[in-house]
Amino acid sequence: MEKDMATDCAQEIMTDFAMRTGLAPVSVHPRRYLWTDAFAVCNYLSFFQSTGDKTWRDLGLRLIDQVHHTLGQHREDDSRTGWISSLDKTAGELHPTAGGLRIGKEEDERRAHEGYDERGEWDRDGQYYHYLTKWMHALSRASCVTSDPRYAQWAVELAQIAHAAFTYIPVPGGRKRMFWKMSIDLSHPLVPSMGQHDPLDGLVTYNELQATAARIRGQPVLPVLDIEIADMAAICRGVNWTTDDPLGIGGLLSDAFMIARLIDEEGLPYAALLGSVVDAVRVGLDAFARSGTLGLSATDRLAFRELGLAIGLVATKNLSQWISESSPTYGKDLGRQVETLARYLPVGEAILQFWMNERHQKVTTWTGHREINMVMLATSLAPDGCTLSRKHSGYDRHECTVPAGPGHGEPDCTEFF
Repeated sequence: MEKDMATDCAQEIMTDFAMRTGLAPVSVHPRRYLWTDAFAVCNYLSFFQSTGDKTWRDLGLRLIDQVHHTLGQHREDDSRTGWISSLDKTAGELHPTAGGLRIGKEEDERRAHEGYDERGEWDRDGQYYHYLTKWMHALSRASCVTSDPRYAQWAVELAQIAHAAFTYIPVPGGRKRMFWKMSIDLSHPLVPSMGQHDPLDGLVTYNELQATAARIRGQPVLPVLDIEIADMAAICRGVNWTTDDPLGIGGLLSDAFMIARLIDEEGLPYAALLGSVVDAVRVGLDAFARSGTLGLSATDRLAFRELGLAIGLVATKNLSQWISESSPTYGKDLGRQVETLARYLPVGEAILQFWMNERHQKVTTWTGHREINMVMLATSLAPDGCTLSRKHSGYDRHECTVPAGPGHGEPDCTEFF
């Protein structure tokens, strides 16, 4: 599909998404889901960057506001009310991420007296760390696009509270680990095991936030997350990142591109980490290619997981270009490692073409996850907002007037190049 046609299709999907979920027109009871909405924010802001149409920017910023006022507050069926941070109304408006953000699952979280049901837990609310890092990234992008430092500040506050809640020391003097899922108020874990890639997501995202906060203010990088970064670096040591899950592989590819940016732009010593991630991706792609998944019918496949891989494979193109233009920084060996991933690019194209087929969008595996599938498909068609091609890695010149409304005032309109 030609790029212009793909972008038009992505914009059509995201317009439909806005209508379906109560974003535009605005609903009193919008349907918000943190993972989906993080990708959606990046899509809307990317459309604004490429077209200059402020309608897209306004949708992205309105979505941020809806997420904070929906997922940053207690559920409507909960006896508790207000901000999950327990801040009062005024303070909550100023610090909407200070208590973290709910996932947005339809069922309420499991109570302390209820037994653990692994299958049922997937449908229950709470907080996921890897969803929070996606939202941190979306807020970082909002600061980059609007030059408004508040979004970056909210992202940093979210990082600090999430890190404090999700990391723990199992035994005195032991090595820190992470919980996979926490309660809505972050008071206790709901799933104590550690997500395989959560530490890597945290390390990459924390460094991204520090860099964004510094650039927005035009100052040197401040050590606002140095302790959290050191913790994550320690947790990451010795972890095997290899997975055959397509969504996990796609996430690794996106992380790899961000690590390359941090090495090149911030001078961070992550070359060995980047090499280990790229190697894990290669092994995972080999396993996925041999699994036969792409030969299954639509009813036996999950679109959003496969589309996550398609998005990540776009990052492979960007990573290859980045390394070829900065080869002394990374070394020839890493360049060759990345080049070997290029043979898997047709996998991403095959996934995209399969799920563009309207017949495949009528099966229950699509309709049962319609909104997340829609957004991931749109991101696959126009991925620059999430994978950050080099042209989107800096700060673009746009009028940075923030729309009036809850949580929006007059921004610092410093322009960046």
